Amino acid sequence: MSSSLTPEAVIAALRTVVPPGPLALHEPHFSGNEWAYVKECLDTGWVSSVGKFVDRFEHDLAETTGARHAVAVVNGTAALHICLKLAGVEPGDEVLMPALTFVATANAVSYCGAVPHFVDVDEATLGMAAPALRDYLENNADLRAGACFNRTTGRRIRALLPMHTFGHPSDLDALADVAARFRLELIEDAAESLGSYYKGRHTGNVGRLSALSFNGNKIITTGGGGAILTNDADLAKLAKHITTTAKLPHRWLFEHDMVAYNYRLPNINAALGCAQLEQLPGFLDSKRQLFQRYRAAFSDIAGAHIVEEPAACRSNYWLQTLLLDEASADRRDDILAATNDAGLMTRPAWTPMHRLTPYANCPRAELPVAESLERRIVNIPSSAGLT
Repeated sequence: MSSSLTPEAVIAALRTVVPPGPLALHEPHFSGNEWAYVKECLDTGWVSSVGKFVDRFEHDLAETTGARHAVAVVNGTAALHICLKLAGVEPGDEVLMPALTFVATANAVSYCGAVPHFVDVDEATLGMAAPALRDYLENNADLRAGACFNRTTGRRIRALLPMHTFGHPSDLDALADVAARFRLELIEDAAESLGSYYKGRHTGNVGRLSALSFNGNKIITTGGGGAILTNDADLAKLAKHITTTAKLPHRWLFEHDMVAYNYRLPNINAALGCAQLEQLPGFLDSKRQLFQRYRAAFSDIAGAHIVEEPAACRSNYWLQTLLLDEASADRRDDILAATNDAGLMTRPAWTPMHRLTPYANCPRAELPVAESLERRIVNIPSSAGLT
């Protein structure tokens, strides 16, 4: 017999899975070679923007994701900024993105002088909804001279920027079809999806470029850090150049051939990343076990369920997600308050981008699913060390 969805029932279900005591939403887990690799940096003095661990981290990331090239940078937002620039996003362009995303997705577009354009998401993937997007563009965009233009603003719509929410892959094939139909560059915000696969292929390989994040709360961490993935050798070379101040090689001269960015990942951070990446398979196994235990724990509570990976995908389950039924949405804040009061850190989804002050006047589609999901999502403790 099912029990009703109450804060007390949620806390009881969580406590059948997690250990006693206060718990963060997502903590890093250091149980490998982190101390040894970081100490090597300190002992040798190679702590800054060059060193063997940067090269190794880029190599290991490419091998892990199946991408031909990886370029390590200082954080995921910087990675996404460079992806957009290399894809040709220019001031005044519009970039389509899900309304339900972290603010960094919109900020990176703004750094290019471009305009975020918000579209709806799909409840099955939590990511950008391809059918709704296709219909929206059919009714609101024109193709002229091989480019896509917003009928209302007259601006060019340059790129399509899906985000893999909480590690669950978006429907990349369908989104790639929309991008091809409307002559859009496809760039993946894969910040949360290291270790996630779409139809057997690691996320970040469908778009021309993609961005990863290694913030302290991600599935692996370099403290900060991010990376650009691409299968285009020329783009990879340019990404490396533009993120290292566009300095031309020379033994002593400081010659720079373009306006560029100091987005280099320090060697000491890359050392931490190398040690973390060695443990990624174990982290992924732990995340999947945690999902299975949460799913069982909440199976007898009516009015909510644990979000499962989309069909034909393998998610990294970065953040475990309790999704309330629409009829139970008004209980979200009570659940958030009670769980946090009990020492179990939970959080809601991000405020949708169109409700943030900097982006309130940006173009947008109708957003019924994004607004519904935002009212119903509760992220629950998700650290790999919990299992």
